[in-house]
Amino acid sequence: MANGLLFRGASPCLHPAAAETATSSADSGRGHGAVTIGDSRPRGVALRVGGSSRRREFSFITMASRDHSSLTQQLLEFQHDTVDEVGAEHDPFMDLKARFMDFKQQNYVEKFSNYLNLAEQQTPKFMVVACADSRVCPTSILGFQPGEAFTIRNIANLVPPYEHGGSETSAGLEFAVNSLQVQNVLVVGHSRCGGIQALMSMKDDSSSGSFIKKWVSFGKNARLSTKAAAGNLSFDMQCTHCEKESINSSLLNLLTYPWIEKRVNECTLNLHGGYYNFVDCTFEKWTLEYREGMEGGSKYAIKNRSTWS
Repeated sequence: MANGLLFRGASPCLHPAAAETATSSADSGRGHGAVTIGDSRPRGVALRVGGSSRRREFSFITMASRDHSSLTQQLLEFQHDTVDEVGAEHDPFMDLKARFMDFKQQNYVEKFSNYLNLAEQQTPKFMVVACADSRVCPTSILGFQPGEAFTIRNIANLVPPYEHGGSETSAGLEFAVNSLQVQNVLVVGHSRCGGIQALMSMKDDSSSGSFIKKWVSFGKNARLSTKAAAGNLSFDMQCTHCEKESINSSLLNLLTYPWIEKRVNECTLNLHGGYYNFVDCTFEKWTLEYREGMEGGSKYAIKNRSTWS
């Protein structure tokens, strides 16, 4: 079964600022390089050059150390007037602004009562786990409207097993299943997945500091199954096989969550797989059946499989 970790990189932005004037004797006891959290004033940072005892003074503003509440206050105080945007011809947000205004006029205004209801609560029928690939937006592909699908996206649409512990994906599952009481969980994979290609390219004894490789390595069971079933095929065909294998691996991982298994056994929750091929624009859909005493002694089977083309 595939398991994994979500990753998020964060690094403080340092911007050079003008050198501070000499501090007064009253401040001479302060240590160089001390930065107070929440204080946006520049602080002196001492740098020893070439092993010399001389020290050059630099001043930086650590953006990450600014008090976030002061930034929020700026947003609250902002006057929502229409102004000419500087450098608009090069601003990528101009397209987004136009799309938003179209959405507001053609969707929000026309379905205003629906959005009033959504402002009070959401009752989605679907929880979707999809890949973060920019070519694979489940809202666009499957036509989900606001309020219809609670969605989590990550590299290679992996679901970590319950024993792995907390992650954004497991937190989303907990909220969707236990609080929103969704009726369906849909894991959507896709063609030419870069995450699966990275997984299939890894060496068995590979160790890397790459966040991506560490993440996709939790799909190693899907990789091993692919090697056993399709190891004689080309690399591209192996990746295609693994793209679907990893979806089923994630579906089985869903059943390691006790509250998901409980609702599946109670027939109040269904688990589905989906595969979007953006090369020929087809979509495969299937449902995982889970119950004791099935033919062959297995507890798992695929049912209701269909292809939309």
